[in-house]
Amino acid sequence: MACCALMPAGSAARPVEDPAQFLARAESLRTEDHSRFVRMLEQIHRDAPKLSPGEQWHLRYLDAWETMFEGDYARSEAELRQVIGRSGDETLAAKASALLLNNLATNRRYEEAFALANRLVADLYRTRDPLIRFTLLTNLSQMLDYAGQTDLAIQYARMAEDAVPPGETLCRPFAMQAAALYNGKRLTSDSPELQRAIDACVAAREPVFANAMRLTLGSLYVDENQPAKALALFDRMAADIRASHYYPHMLSAKVERARAYAELGNDDEARKAALAAVAMSHPDDISEWLVVAYELLYRIEKKLGHSAAALSYYEHYVVQDKGYLNDVGARALAYQVSQQHMLAQKLETEKLGRQNNVLRLQQALATKAIETGRLYIALLLVVLVSIVFWLFRLKRSQLRFKKLSCHDGLTGIFNHQHFVGEAERTLRLLERKPGSACLVFIDLDHFKRINDTHGHAVGDAVLKRVVAICRQQLRPVDLFGRLGGEEFGILLPDCPRDQGLAIADRIRLAIEASSVDGDGVVVSFSASVGLASTETSGYGLQRLCRDADAALYRAKRTGRNRVIADAEREEGGAPPVPIRYGQA
Repeated sequence: MACCALMPAGSAARPVEDPAQFLARAESLRTEDHSRFVRMLEQIHRDAPKLSPGEQWHLRYLDAWETMFEGDYARSEAELRQVIGRSGDETLAAKASALLLNNLATNRRYEEAFALANRLVADLYRTRDPLIRFTLLTNLSQMLDYAGQTDLAIQYARMAEDAVPPGETLCRPFAMQAAALYNGKRLTSDSPELQRAIDACVAAREPVFANAMRLTLGSLYVDENQPAKALALFDRMAADIRASHYYPHMLSAKVERARAYAELGNDDEARKAALAAVAMSHPDDISEWLVVAYELLYRIEKKLGHSAAALSYYEHYVVQDKGYLNDVGARALAYQVSQQHMLAQKLETEKLGRQNNVLRLQQALATKAIETGRLYIALLLVVLVSIVFWLFRLKRSQLRFKKLSCHDGLTGIFNHQHFVGEAERTLRLLERKPGSACLVFIDLDHFKRINDTHGHAVGDAVLKRVVAICRQQLRPVDLFGRLGGEEFGILLPDCPRDQGLAIADRIRLAIEASSVDGDGVVVSFSASVGLASTETSGYGLQRLCRDADAALYRAKRTGRNRVIADAEREEGGAPPVPIRYGQA
């Protein structure tokens, strides 16, 4: 270690004598000693004009790897595509393709990623180069794990385990198997596969993979109600995580530490760790770790009676949870669209060749009676499959008709009739509790002018945009429906009047700040909002609708693009006092 520490100062002045060997050595240190790898890249760049074309392409590949490690995925993708298309080096192109697969998956471009995965599987079936085969197998295992295909991910990892080329170790195949088992809910802290992966990666001096496996072990300790063991493990590996400076590990370590403290009842330390995780996350991050962090913060603040902070963290939790579930769904959908299953079956052709020949021989020697019996069975299966298929189509049609009867065809939200029915049911339940609710009516300003000026296609785009904006501001329990034309209704259960006004005004401001593109012309729009509360109008839906509609009419009449709500009527029949938000 002392020699390694002194190398940069002594070697910086000396030119690289064997660039090809130097580049290969640098590549082997990427995850083993990342800081030294970076220094070697800086050194070889000083000799770049002296490199051969093949060595320059190898250097560009290593630059693309480092750029991706630092989080600049767009620049890394461009460099990787150059290496794949122009280097002329089959091995280098295969490694760049595997890295590009990881890049696309990280950026949630799953359809492109699985299309590339299909091509890589086809290449895997043809290639005989041990290093190319090993690289493709490990990356395909990771990609299938992303898609939730646990068995296939384990299969590819085991194939990589059987095909480790010279210069590589069992660290990555073992780590891929353990990761697939963990994501498939088949791993415990005592599983031999996990300890095997940790030992292999430590022995191979692969700290990034070793830390990933240790974090998995710590997460399992927390799941199994052993938080003290988890915290001890996190303390031991803290220095290694800081040294590697790998963002996913830093984030997950803080979140898992927060979970462990919460299990021990130490809410103060749990809150600190969760806040640290949130603070280091990027603004657009959507991840399972942030879902856990915001849920912990919400539960802690709720326990402490900090309602405003708890509500804020709950809103962040809902956004993260919805985004994460959508991301998981997108992975599964992209995988189903791909032809991965068909191509995976081709990989088994060589192994099953002899068995298939034996089966064909047995079929040829079968007696006529057996063939007749099989024919009857086949006919019976065809009939059964036809019946099942018919029942499936009938059930699917019933579900589709049920959805059409309840939802608006353009926007996908409740239609008028279903919204009214659900609102009446919800109000009856609230009246028994009792609990307050707000009814909000939204009407787009000058919508007819948008249709007349830009056409109905743009008008439909505006309606869809407004629905998307409203959904972002609403809770899962809120009812949202299209009442007709450009008018929408929202019922906010368990919502005091002041909170309802705040939500309504956030929706109005978001609509005002939005726009759509109408054939090259930016179309802006706004909305007028009327609100009625059960605190002043009671729980009768008809009275709430009448008061909300009256408030909406006053919002239109007094200048549009504002929120108006009726205050409670004063004694002596005094008229309601309007409360306004928005432009004067």
